[in-house]
Amino acid sequence: MEEISEGVNSMNLGGDSQKKNRIQVSNTKKPLFFYVNLAKRYMQQYNEVELSALGMAISTVVTVAEILKNNGLAVEKKIMTSTVDIKDDSRGRPVQKAKIEILLGKTENFDELMAAEAEEKNAEDDEQI
Repeated sequence: MEEISEGVNSMNLGGDSQKKNRIQVSNTKKPLFFYVNLAKRYMQQYNEVELSALGMAISTVVTVAEILKNNGLAVEKKIMTSTVDIKDDSRGRPVQKAKIEILLGKTENFDELMAAEAEEKNAEDDEQI
């Protein structure tokens, strides 16, 4: 969890246009469960999280959302798709990329499930000592 806290604290939140509860997912920078755990943390803080991705990272966002839903932690509130123009310096012209944004909210038993998960982790840590 410490590395997640570091990730949250070091994230570049440039400008007021960026929402505090948005996670912009890349399919190359971090492992899948980094985003799953980060989304859990954001839901604890803000009650909902917006997962956002472009192009090839879209499948990662969908997988993260499905893991959270299948574990009973999140419900889908909204899914938005669009295309955005990205400037490609090598071609000298804009390239269109697919974009997805998935808004997830906490389930009613989110806090109970997170408490049980934390207890399980503490029990494992105690066994290792």
